[in-house]
Amino acid sequence: MNTDKPEQYTAAFGHLSLQSAEALDYQLEIAGMGARAHAFVIDWHIRLLLALAWLIIAALSLYPLAELHTLFKHKLSSVAALVLLAPAAVIYFFYHPVLEVAMAGRTPGKRMAGVRLVSLQGRTPGIGPLLLRNVFRLIDSLPGFYVVGLVTVALTSKQVRIGDLAAGLVLVYDSTVDAKTVEKIGALARHSRLDDDDQALLLDILARWKELAIDTRIHLAQQFLVRIGQTVPNLNISKAKQDRALKQTLDSLASARQTEVQP
Repeated sequence: MNTDKPEQYTAAFGHLSLQSAEALDYQLEIAGMGARAHAFVIDWHIRLLLALAWLIIAALSLYPLAELHTLFKHKLSSVAALVLLAPAAVIYFFYHPVLEVAMAGRTPGKRMAGVRLVSLQGRTPGIGPLLLRNVFRLIDSLPGFYVVGLVTVALTSKQVRIGDLAAGLVLVYDSTVDAKTVEKIGALARHSRLDDDDQALLLDILARWKELAIDTRIHLAQQFLVRIGQTVPNLNISKAKQDRALKQTLDSLASARQTEVQP
């Protein structure tokens, strides 16, 4: 099997449909304008507060408290202006690119809104595309209030702004599929004895494990092990121990490699 074949994708009905090199399908739900605006508003408030916090801390460090109320009524010296305004501007304008790179396509606002950026192949975006996306933020913000970006989001099938188009990125809901799921599917297909349906089911259970109630995931894990003919771990233990034992069993199945048959 040629494992170098690139993943294929299509965007339809609000989903990014992915096909791995092993012809296994998965979908990421595309985040719409509402989720995008929700994340942006949160991030805008965070970066504004951070910039204001720096201004206040720096001003208190440089000037007596009694002079603060008249600070901006007089022309600041070049050094004072640099110390006060330059870091605040850096915080405000570099907030998105720095955090999107550091948080693998997320920001605090995106995380709170339950969305993240991925490539068209469903992968975590690299530094280059994330920086390119933010360079185009200047165009998307024209003529004000992100009018160009909002219009582009409304008119494109993947609901992306110009920066996303240039960088080949899509904003998807974070609760659907982990960004590395497609890669895990491919690795599991190459090294597992499970058939395609069982592989996809196993990875889906593991991807949603933390979101499920403990009783639900115990039940799903037991049913899956019965389905593939595996031994179910000892159940005469507490729920917490059952949960850990079943998770370890599923993890071992996902990471196990096919034993080579000796001639």
